[in-house]
Amino acid sequence: MRKLLTIGVAAMSFSFMAQAEAGYRGHTPIWEPYDGAEIKFDVLRKGKPFGKHIVSFAETPNGELEVTTDVDLKVSIGPFTAFKYQLDAREVWRGGRLVALEGKTNDDGEASFVEADLQGEALQVSGSEFKGEVSEDIIPSSHWNIDQMLASKMLSTEDGSLLAMSVTPQGRETLKIAGQAIEANRYLLDSDIDIDLWYDDAGRWLKLAFQARGQDITYQLSELY
Repeated sequence: MRKLLTIGVAAMSFSFMAQAEAGYRGHTPIWEPYDGAEIKFDVLRKGKPFGKHIVSFAETPNGELEVTTDVDLKVSIGPFTAFKYQLDAREVWRGGRLVALEGKTNDDGEASFVEADLQGEALQVSGSEFKGEVSEDIIPSSHWNIDQMLASKMLSTEDGSLLAMSVTPQGRETLKIAGQAIEANRYLLDSDIDIDLWYDDAGRWLKLAFQARGQDITYQLSELY
């Protein structure tokens, strides 16, 4: 499962950026994270329960935005656990800039990590797959921030690595979420695997889907935030 939930980056053309901006900015105000907000996904494997993916937002006493991601996936065969994946990540944002990141992953017994802190005009990253300096405008691969569609780089919340990707808008679709019909913009992210992401016109992350080892993995919102 490593890197199946994260994506890296490569340069995107101006034409794509214009398409993406037109696709989600329009005339609708962009959704902004707020204290107490939660994005709760039920994760399905071949249409059956596979675990949870929850992103939580909190305002710190000094006015920073703290974003935590908790992923817990498991396949059981009778009383035995055949597969387990856990990710715990924490982002800290100040004035729209990422100032700190921590992430720990247990991928079926294989551990990885990342730590990053803003020092001056750059983030200093120490991870199990990358150590070095990255630009202060980097966006983590946690997917809640639709600005990743316009970014030129993405920082893995698993291990600090950067992966090349290409992005292709896939048009609009209507999703049914908690009994509501929601218009969404779909994007294909082509990296180590193909990942589909859906956002509404306000910029809310609504759905994710990919294939792993021939199995369909789908994120479905348990409620509309």
